[in-house]
Amino acid sequence: MLSKNQIKLITSLKLKKYRQQHKLFVAEGKKTINELLQSNLELEQLYTTSLEFDVLNNLITQISDSELKKISFLKTPNTALAVFKIPEEQPIDFKNLIVALDNVRDPGNLGTIIRLCDWFGVKDLLCNLETVDCYNPKVIQATMGSITRVNVSYVDLKEVLKNANTDIFGAFMDGENVYNTELPNLGIVVLGNEANGISNLIEKCVTKRVSIPRFGEQQMAESLNVANATAILLSEFKRR
Repeated sequence: MLSKNQIKLITSLKLKKYRQQHKLFVAEGKKTINELLQSNLELEQLYTTSLEFDVLNNLITQISDSELKKISFLKTPNTALAVFKIPEEQPIDFKNLIVALDNVRDPGNLGTIIRLCDWFGVKDLLCNLETVDCYNPKVIQATMGSITRVNVSYVDLKEVLKNANTDIFGAFMDGENVYNTELPNLGIVVLGNEANGISNLIEKCVTKRVSIPRFGEQQMAESLNVANATAILLSEFKRR
């Protein structure tokens, strides 16, 4: 049985200010929850219509389908919803390839980029303070558990890039063809906002402008989705 206070707390976690206040976030679905349970994340409470999870009894609450609908952020609720504690941010390792995001606002894009970092072995993802919160429920859903294997840091991106003793690659429409560019094993790859690209402030920190060439005959497509661009760039960096 869910109490009114439990419902109020869980539904409040849809908003960033309450996630930050309570230091909690929500994950939904058996696969995603199991991925998070196998990580170092600390479970606050698991609410489920079944008991198919291997967790301590005091951390699991069996609820009805109607109760799950009251707390779920999904149009079609899965069988479970879990509340986890937001972990402390970890130090950034500048000795490896890093991805940095400048004003990426779409939760689905950020979630996909986190999955791509996990897939290509990128351990650190830097986000400026205007990028969507990685603990947004839609982001967590899109990561499919990869959030546990990528260190996402929210930083003053300009200051970090200014002080980083490494190559900084920026994705631009007018950059050098990435397929013809010499690419190192480490550095920072910066990608910008879905509509406006990399901001002027961050552009000044970039030391190498790269682009993904268009091969279509009519050359009409304006740009690539930022997550698709991330996939292509990371694939090219890792292929080398």
